[in-house]
Amino acid sequence: MEKIPDQTGYLILTEDGAVLESAGELENDERIATIIIDLISLSNTVDPLAFGPNEKFKKISITYDDHWYAICISNKKIYVVKRSISPAAAEGNAIAV
Repeated sequence: MEKIPDQTGYLILTEDGAVLESAGELENDERIATIIIDLISLSNTVDPLAFGPNEKFKKISITYDDHWYAICISNKKIYVVKRSISPAAAEGNAIAV
């Protein structure tokens, strides 16, 4: 996780929200972990008619002016990376993930 370009912090969580690993700005940040778990729970209950009963998200991105979060689930773990946005990217250029 440390090799991800422009990352300022990361969390690796269990499915129930316990912090397994963390570093940088997100080190031991249980408040963010709780928010992420609540967001995942919410996303899994959004309009069951629009999404199939077994259809789950693959990735959630939350973008702010100067940073963004990428959230994904793999092998029953939740990975959260906080990355900074360079000034060129903030002006409308694409951000490679």
